[in-house]
Parts: sequence; C-alpha cells; structure tokens
Amino acid sequence: MSLKLTAVVAGHICLDIIPQFDTLSPGEFASLFQPGRLIELGPAILSTGGAVSNTGLALHKLGVPTSLMGKVGDDLFGKAVLEIIRSHGRDLEKGMVVDKDTSTSYTVIINPPGFDRLFLHNPGANATFSVADIRFDQVAQAALFHFGYPTVMRRMFENKGAELAQLFKQAKATGVTSSLDLTFPDPASAGGRADWPAIFQAVLAEVDIFTPSIEELLFLLRRETYARLLQAAGERGILELVTPDLLSDVSDEILGLGVKIILLKLGERGIYLRTASQSLLQHMGRASPVDCSAWADQELWAPSFQVDVAGTTGSGDAAIAGFLSGLLRGLSPEDALAAASAVGACNVEAPDALSGIRSWEATLERVACGWQQHPFQIPTRDWCWDDEHALWKKRHQV
Repeated sequence: MSLKLTAVVAGHICLDIIPQFDTLSPGEFASLFQPGRLIELGPAILSTGGAVSNTGLALHKLGVPTSLMGKVGDDLFGKAVLEIIRSHGRDLEKGMVVDKDTSTSYTVIINPPGFDRLFLHNPGANATFSVADIRFDQVAQAALFHFGYPTVMRRMFENKGAELAQLFKQAKATGVTSSLDLTFPDPASAGGRADWPAIFQAVLAEVDIFTPSIEELLFLLRRETYARLLQAAGERGILELVTPDLLSDVSDEILGLGVKIILLKLGERGIYLRTASQSLLQHMGRASPVDCSAWADQELWAPSFQVDVAGTTGSGDAAIAGFLSGLLRGLSPEDALAAASAVGACNVEAPDALSGIRSWEATLERVACGWQQHPFQIPTRDWCWDDEHALWKKRHQV
C-alpha cells in the first residue's frame, strides 16, 4: 500500500481552549452558569482547532505528507498556534500566513461529560482568509487539496461564495483532487444567514469530495427539512430521524451539482458514503480512486465503533482524515469507510482533537482485532448487510 503524493489542507484554524469539567457531575453542570458564581475547574487544554489543524494534523499523524495553509495574527494566540503546529513536525507551518493587521481566531470549547459540546468562537483572521492566502505552487505538487469551514470564514461566503468558487477553480486547474468540509455556523451570524444553496451551486462543480455532517448539510441546503426534523426530535437531536431515503435523496442532489464522492457524518449512527459513476470518478484529479470500477455507484452506511467518550471535539474532522488517508492509499470504498469510522472513534477517546489519533498501522490493527460496533438495522429490502466489511450496502438497481 503506497501513498499517492501529498495532501494540502487549507482554511479555518484557531486556538482551542478546553476547560476540564472532570470534577462536575452532569447534574451539577446543568445548573452551572449563574451570575456571580465562581466555578472551580480542572486544568485547561490548549490545542489548535479548525479543519487545518484537526484534519491536516490528523492526516500527518496517519502518515500522509501534509502541508497546512491557514491564517493567524501576529499575537500571543498566533504564536501558540504556530508553536503547537511545529511540535507535530518540522516545516508543517511553512504554508501558514501571519497577518499583523488581524487577531488570531480562538474557540472556548465547553465539553462536559454527558453533554454535547458547546463552542464560544471568535473568527479572527479566518474572516479575512482569501484566495491570495493559498500557495497554489504547493497545491500543484499535491494529490489532494482539502478546504474546511467556509461557513465561518466571511470572505468565503460573501457574494454568494464568489471567493470560494474562485479558490476551488484555481485549485482544480492544477490537476489536484479537491475536497470540501463544513462546520455548523451560528444561525444568527452572517454565515448562518448566507444563501448556501446559491453558494453550493457556484462551488460544488469544482469539488470532487464533499464531507459535511448531515446536520450541517440539511441546515444549509434544506432549512425547512432541518427545522421539521429538529421540531420532531426535540432534545434528542435529528440523527435518530435520519432515514436511508433522506440520505439517498440529499446525496442525489449533491451529486447532481458535480460532486463525485459525498461522505456524510452521522455521529453515533456512523458514516454514509455515496459515489458517482466510474466515468466521473476517473476524472477527479490526482487522488482519484485506484480502482474506479470498485468505487463507482456505491451507497454504503458504516456503523460507528464502540468507545468510552472523553470528548467529541474534532471527531468529524478525524473521520475525514481517516477516509482521505484510505483513498490516498488505494483502499476500497468499504475499507476507506471503515478507516474513517475508526479514526473518528479513536479521536473521541481524548478531550482534544488530536491526542486520541493513533498511527495508521495501529488504527487498522485495532479494526482487524474485532473492534465492536454500535449495531443498527435498516428495515428495507433496498439495503443489505455486508458481513465481510461490517457495513450496510444499498443493493444495485437493475
């Protein structure tokens, strides 16, 4: 198994500040924030966050030669971001931009036991990130170009995504395979109110691999569907109400916009994969699948692996890194999906986005040793269980 050249990961980066809530029970946290109260916590973890760090450094830890391209300010937070990046490997920060006229983005992550995480975020330098901040000479030498979190990067969603569309057009002109990930924006923010259906129309024709969560995609593309599911689900969240038919329908729409491979993150319910025809896969750049016939017209749903969850920060980004690493190594779609699920599961065993990531070899060995999954049923004859690969597969239509 050999790697096809290198990866470039660009876009959003920030400093994550993660207070530790180990001394508090879930019941205590529920009534925690009251005016005038002093709350004693454990030590805070400082780490880099955002797609550039979470996916880029995860790819690096998985053995993929990776260049990082993000923007920070010339301030203490920016220096901390660059120092953390350097601690993972020499020269990793060479593609980073330091802008003395802006501040570094940061996120305070409230991630207590028994609750989903909450983010307090300042966009900082990410708001001014533009096409000019991409080193296209480096992109031209890579197999894969992955861009993350335009939903919280003002230049990327302004003017119906014109800057983002130009960025991907220039990247694709180098012959690279392109990949795009999202994050859930504040609904009241400019990113949350942007015309994302129009942005997707402008951008996705230049995107080969699209990797959002189902919540992000429905919120941005089908707001009425998202609102209806949210109302029906209440505090449970919408994932339990996501059906195979909904996944097929929304992935049909995305493939129709030009995407070749769509990977939808489903939290504890696993990961869904949908691919285009062989003829389209063959023309998706230097990281196209080694065996396009095996990847063509696939619709797969892999369960998640069972773990003790310490924190979910960066779990989706880690899963993307596992999937992209599998693609670059020439794996089958089934094995690449298993790698995505495995790397994402390793991630949540640590409170930050990177400490739980193991080497590529150790991750695959864990899967091979019979790592237990969270079982679920798809009660329709259109889908069948693939025992060899331990996932659900939609039957090919005659």
